[in-house]
Amino acid sequence: MSAAEAEARLAAQLAFIAELDRMKSIIRHTPLVDGSRRETDAEHSWHVAVMALLLAEHADAPVDALKVARMLLIHDVVEIDAGDTFIYDDKGNADKAEREGRAADRLFGLLPPDQGAAFRALWDEFEARDSAEARFAQAIDRFQPIMNNHLAGGGSWQANKVRPETVLRHSESRVAPISRRLWGRLRAMIETSMGRGDFPKLD
Repeated sequence: MSAAEAEARLAAQLAFIAELDRMKSIIRHTPLVDGSRRETDAEHSWHVAVMALLLAEHADAPVDALKVARMLLIHDVVEIDAGDTFIYDDKGNADKAEREGRAADRLFGLLPPDQGAAFRALWDEFEARDSAEARFAQAIDRFQPIMNNHLAGGGSWQANKVRPETVLRHSESRVAPISRRLWGRLRAMIETSMGRGDFPKLD
């Protein structure tokens, strides 16, 4: 690689890194555990990546924890362009794949071709659940918001009138087949939250 090529490569990498800073300003629906505010995309991505490193041993099938963490660090990069879509928003989720696909094209396209292709392949793998690592990553991505809402006493469940059966329906298919132990703990959190009134009451 010539000096000019190396400089061009570095410039592309720095442009992508500068774009990543915007994740610090994207506010998600999930509250912090202390309930003081909602988390950002950057905070969420860091949190779930560390969770993957810690909890990979509880996956029912062996997974490469470092690959899962890498996947989770980039899985929400597309929200720089597409925004955060609330999991329980049926209307918003109708065109989510299209919006995020366009975002992936632009954002990973900022990188040098080899790195851009590698990041895009990892993102596509996560979205398609094409591997044990992708399925475990999605399980962790479902686990974390429920854990935070449970510990915060309701959080976005209360604010968005989310019912417990909705949370169960959206989480069981993603978590239970991947880790029976994590699903057992998550279901217990939901049931405890139901018992203490963390979910909104029916009108």
